[in-house]
Amino acid sequence: MDSRLFSLLRQSIQQYPQSLIRKNPISNRTYYTSRYGKISLYNKISPLGDPNTSVVPELDNWVQNGNKVWVAELQRIIHDLRKRKRFSQALEISEWMSKKGICAFSPTEHAVQLDLIGRVRGFLSAESYFNSLQNHDKTDKTYGALLNCYVRQRQTDKSLSHLQKMKEMGFASSPLTYNDIMCLYTNVGQHEKVPDVLTEMKQGNVYPDNFSYRICINSYGAQSDIQGMEKVLKEMERQPHIVMDWNTYAVAANFYIKAGLPDKAIEALKKSEERLDKRDGLGYNHLISLYASLGNKAEVLRLWSLEKSACKRNINRDYITMLESLVRLGELEEAEKVLREWESSGNCYDFRVPNIVIIGYSEKGLFEKAEAMLKELMEKGKITTPNSWGTVASGYMDEGEMEKAVECMKAAISLHVNNKGRKPNPRVIAGILSWLGDKGRVEDVEAFVGSLRIVIPMNRRMYHTLIMANIRAGKEVDGLLASMKADKIVEDEETKKILGTKQNKI
Repeated sequence: MDSRLFSLLRQSIQQYPQSLIRKNPISNRTYYTSRYGKISLYNKISPLGDPNTSVVPELDNWVQNGNKVWVAELQRIIHDLRKRKRFSQALEISEWMSKKGICAFSPTEHAVQLDLIGRVRGFLSAESYFNSLQNHDKTDKTYGALLNCYVRQRQTDKSLSHLQKMKEMGFASSPLTYNDIMCLYTNVGQHEKVPDVLTEMKQGNVYPDNFSYRICINSYGAQSDIQGMEKVLKEMERQPHIVMDWNTYAVAANFYIKAGLPDKAIEALKKSEERLDKRDGLGYNHLISLYASLGNKAEVLRLWSLEKSACKRNINRDYITMLESLVRLGELEEAEKVLREWESSGNCYDFRVPNIVIIGYSEKGLFEKAEAMLKELMEKGKITTPNSWGTVASGYMDEGEMEKAVECMKAAISLHVNNKGRKPNPRVIAGILSWLGDKGRVEDVEAFVGSLRIVIPMNRRMYHTLIMANIRAGKEVDGLLASMKADKIVEDEETKKILGTKQNKI
């Protein structure tokens, strides 16, 4: 499923552990700090963004320095870390609370820990934790958390078996349980089974919530069944307990766009905007993206203007969405304006933002502008990526601008050194080596191959390039042939053909 669409679907679902923590929502655009400006435990843990960094030393030091630990604060930190997908650190805090006896775990805390164990160590570890619980802790909360673990890892048989146990124990009376099963069928591509789950809910007197209807609407849309999608949407609109939300209409609009029904898509988008919280930057981003898919520049710019005036600040994700939309529309001049706004916004540097414009330039064949932007960023000490330089190099090569292609690939290779595991585009490397072998000076070829061999092992093509350049310069190649042999690269027909050019020169 499209990631943007699935995020729309997930907007209203309250996964078990998240709904169990005491409500103290932390906005995506703000951070929890002490109201008195003092250093808080959150201030100590929040900067440890590397998921491989343990937070236990900070917790221990906090206590050893005579500071108090409040259960509510630890729960807020766990909640915030989970929102930021720092699950291993959230699990460390939960397990530290249990080990230190900070509080007696209720089914609520057990459900939170079970969910985190499933995310970090997998469903088998979550199963073991569940089985170790006392019977009085095996409630709808912990049962639901384990079901969520099975669903997340697409364990269909275990999910359905566990659901049956929940039904037998009377724990399947919430729409959340059935929503999980509908998510499971969606994730494994069995969209046709989703409506049956909705029907089962209603037959069991479990009222579907917004997400229940939305995932069903998605199932019909994924099967290109617009009529079925509209039927469920109308049923949803008739329900007295349902308050229609912007997400649902945005999901419908997305499928109308895919079905080539722009008028219906616009109608759905208007209904979506009417229900949008005017400070919801994420909602604006989705609508902007959908209007871009329709090719509607005017609406994209209008919504961006509304978002900027309604939200206290625009985060990098907002700029990324807007720039992607403008590039999709081919509006590079407008994209340049937005990029300048981002540069003066005071937001932290994120290469993904300017890279969208760089990609836009490259797609339009404006490789000199793309290269100029990359150079400017590097001159300012900003991070760039080897892939971006490689893309520009590829464009230059396809246009026959080989000198420029070589220079851009040199920059890419220099960055590949610090990005172990990533390799340069083999097609571009092959093209540059071929050109260097035919045209390059020996010094330039040796320098290029010398830097390239740091990133990828010496191979026959690299040796052939060196041999060709040296033969053209009238130099001996015995040393290269010996090195080639030492690297266990045997001479093939192409090698002999290249060496034949030396005989012809004589």
